Amino acid sequence: MFAFLALASSIGSLASPHGNVSASLRIATDGAPGMTVSFENSPILSIRRMGLQMETGPLNSGFGVKSVTRRSVDEQYSSITGKASVVRNRFNEATFLLQEKEGSHRKIELIVRVYDDGLAYRYLVPKQTSLASFNVKEESTEFIPSGNPDAFTLPLHSFHTPYEEYYQYSKLAAIKDGTIVGFPLLLQYPKVSMAFTEADLTDYAGLYFLPTKGALVGHLSPRPDGSGLAVKSSLPHRTPWRVVMLGRRPERLIESNIVANLNPPCAIKDTSWIHPGKTTFPWWNGYNVGVQTFTGGLNTATHEWYIDFCAKNRIPYHSLDGIDNIAWYGGPIVPYEGADITKSLPGLDLPEVLRYAKKKGVGIRLWMNSAAAKAQMERAFPIYEKMGIEGVMVDFFDHDDQETVNLVHRIVELAAQCHLTVTLHNLYKPTGLGRTYPNLMTLEAARNLEYDKWEANGVSPKHELTVPFVRMLAGPVDFHSGSFRNVSQKDFHPVDKAPMTIGTRARQLARYVVYEGALPMVADSPAVYEGQRGLDFIARVPTTWDETRAIEGEVGKFLVIARRKGRDWYLGAMTDASPRTLKVPLNFLDKGTYAATTWSDGKVEKELRISKTTVLRSKSLTLHLAIAGGVAIHFTPSNP
Repeated sequence: MFAFLALASSIGSLASPHGNVSASLRIATDGAPGMTVSFENSPILSIRRMGLQMETGPLNSGFGVKSVTRRSVDEQYSSITGKASVVRNRFNEATFLLQEKEGSHRKIELIVRVYDDGLAYRYLVPKQTSLASFNVKEESTEFIPSGNPDAFTLPLHSFHTPYEEYYQYSKLAAIKDGTIVGFPLLLQYPKVSMAFTEADLTDYAGLYFLPTKGALVGHLSPRPDGSGLAVKSSLPHRTPWRVVMLGRRPERLIESNIVANLNPPCAIKDTSWIHPGKTTFPWWNGYNVGVQTFTGGLNTATHEWYIDFCAKNRIPYHSLDGIDNIAWYGGPIVPYEGADITKSLPGLDLPEVLRYAKKKGVGIRLWMNSAAAKAQMERAFPIYEKMGIEGVMVDFFDHDDQETVNLVHRIVELAAQCHLTVTLHNLYKPTGLGRTYPNLMTLEAARNLEYDKWEANGVSPKHELTVPFVRMLAGPVDFHSGSFRNVSQKDFHPVDKAPMTIGTRARQLARYVVYEGALPMVADSPAVYEGQRGLDFIARVPTTWDETRAIEGEVGKFLVIARRKGRDWYLGAMTDASPRTLKVPLNFLDKGTYAATTWSDGKVEKELRISKTTVLRSKSLTLHLAIAGGVAIHFTPSNP
């Protein structure tokens, strides 16, 4: 048992439905609540100093327990996006009503929810005469993991961040005190993996860890108004869920739906207009059009050429974005200087592009700076709906203070009202908002292949295989996928227009299965795709799934994931800078025979081998992955 609870008195415990995760709640002698979390009957985490630092003083000690209420829930809900079409939400929950024994006798509810794959808690501060408002300075809870596990950490320079740093590998104790650690944080023991993140971030500030003398101390993103507060709101008020994910192996955590489950149900009554799919993104390849009769750029001819490509290759969406710091609506990409986001710059005939796209059956998406959305979305989004725009990408938030969080919610809610889907870039990690508003397709919040445009050594294979184990635990990730300019590490150099990527073409295909995201990019140029092997896989691979199985993996080294759509299965495997041979059992398949089409590595990075065979669920496949390589497989049942 952890030492800080030695003199504490128990106020209750609860276990997950199958009993593998449990929590023991206590009140210390000074009236401060704390918790011990166990996995398979072994204590793995202590949480202490629970509560809030209010503007009027700390609300974290001197408590007595007024009541305890419990409930159990076992429900299912449908999901339009994500790793499963039907999600089970099964948990046991206890709510502890705490009240100060002295002073103003303020109250706070501590709500603890235990799942078989983790635990979460939040606070509810009810309306009360002793508190006039919900003004929070800090949430300085301390998390103390057992032992000294391996840590996969996202160190950040400040609370003003796009969440795009490299992950650091170290022992937990080696993390320097005062480092700003972004969520998710993954800790790995020999037989247990544990991750921290948050869910249902609503009208609140994002949470970080600042390691301090062996404890992971929670800190909130400060408001930019200089008030010294992190949150200013009214009562009653619920804080976000503080989430602890638990599993025997790190790849097991990838299968978890706990973050989505901790959010409110879908708020959109009619979701029939939401259609996930793939989209172009010309900014990434610099509008490189190869040899054409027109010059590539923000002009009508270029975008109609892209639309022709989409229509021919079953890519449902094309994006209007920007080039050379010029947005499609005129003016700089950054900073936003007031351009009208319902009108295109000279040379780009937006009504004509929309007419042509409709004729070809291709949806149009519009990029914009978050400052442009903030200034004009109330007027522009209804206009977009009338114009037939499919959705928007909103970029350059770089914060998760309360003001930015509220802006994000307003963008997604207004977009839903106007039947627009949403992609968010330069933003904090997902917190499950996509369950409530499934028009939110995907988010960035990761160092991704855009850095191959300017970073000297490019985005490393190791990093690409850390992202799904850490960042993807929070939710979908947009990664600028689909490069067909594939090179080795030694041949790589940054190129702003027509960038290259490290690793094989099969690896690029595998990413569409390995990475979760309902609206992944097809980010390279049609001039590069046309006539190339692998484009057929990009066209056919789904972007949402009925079932997800993380087969095997090791953080930063390799990962194999299988996902089902209907009766078909798709498998993606990726490896790091080492070649790798993997024997993959096929017991995720149903009974009967399957026709397996495989896209695998060739002798050089751009070479793609395609083979076909027949397989059974009782068999295994041996996969040979090249350096920074991959494999993509489509399994189709042979029986109708």
